Amino acid sequence: MLLGLSRIQEILDQQADLLEHQCRTIPRESLHLPGPDFVDRVLAHTDRPPRVLTSLQALLNGGRLAGTGYVSILPVDQGIEHSAGASFAPNPMYFDPENIVKLAIEGGCNAVASTLGVLGSVARKYAHRIPFLLKFNHNEFISYPNSFDQIRFASVRQGFEMGAMGVGATIYFGSEESKRQLQEVTEMFQHAHELGMFTVLWCYLRNSAFKTKEVDYHMAADLTGQANHLGVTIEADIIKQKLPESNGGFNALNFGKTHKKVYSDLTTDHPIDLTRYQVANCYMGRAGLINSGGASSGESDLKEAVKTAVINKRAGGMGLISGRKAFQRPLNEGIRLLNAIQDVYLSKDVTIA
Repeated sequence: MLLGLSRIQEILDQQADLLEHQCRTIPRESLHLPGPDFVDRVLAHTDRPPRVLTSLQALLNGGRLAGTGYVSILPVDQGIEHSAGASFAPNPMYFDPENIVKLAIEGGCNAVASTLGVLGSVARKYAHRIPFLLKFNHNEFISYPNSFDQIRFASVRQGFEMGAMGVGATIYFGSEESKRQLQEVTEMFQHAHELGMFTVLWCYLRNSAFKTKEVDYHMAADLTGQANHLGVTIEADIIKQKLPESNGGFNALNFGKTHKKVYSDLTTDHPIDLTRYQVANCYMGRAGLINSGGASSGESDLKEAVKTAVINKRAGGMGLISGRKAFQRPLNEGIRLLNAIQDVYLSKDVTIA
């Protein structure tokens, strides 16, 4: 049974006014919004090869959100990014990759995103049952002292051979290594498109100077928006970005270039307006924006997940990619949380702001 509007309001509690907000910055009429015809309406006019359009349509035809233009993706690469123990100790069944894929299928997801090892270990059994998204670079977390760099763990060809529909990568924009990462990912995304696979870019910021005593600008709308703009420049089909929590990073950190109208006309301090600016930097939605679900906090996970979905959908985004909130709890609870996220996108009462 779908969550009704009253139940969504109940979950949001004091933040239920997110459902009423009207965006007066970037008008919704200027956006290329998700919908059943998104591939025909938006992507068919691009230089993407026909097989890429086929792969993207397969993504949009998957899971409970099939035919809506929205996506719900289960990402599990935290065994590398955060260590397997930190990720799977709360629920050891997910040390077994098959359970990751089962959660994505039973949870009604459009796709499962994971590592070469995870997807490769069960590819012959599941690659035809749910779209695979191979994440080919990672920040391994065992070097001592810890370093922060995205390095290649797999090739595009390996993803193609296992039957993956798409590939994903992270670039740490703002880091010393970002220029190398940008060149590597650009070449690999081109290769993926040549082979008919869609591309998803984790457009994350990484620089200690972006975090001040007062504000962490790693989630600033203006900085993440520019990261998104770089991501679509190398033809990422979908952008994964953290939900904005602040703004004014360029001015506060006194670097780069911006414009006063970014803050006076194109954004406010409302989370939907800040996320709308992220969408605008994805070529006004020609590349879909999916926001990340974030870490698991326990009892507040459901509220946080539903809130993020409401903000993303009402801003003009394409969906949510949520992992730890789902797999760090019992299977049935993880399925219910994923379904709650999907219900926001299925709800006709949750509209574009």
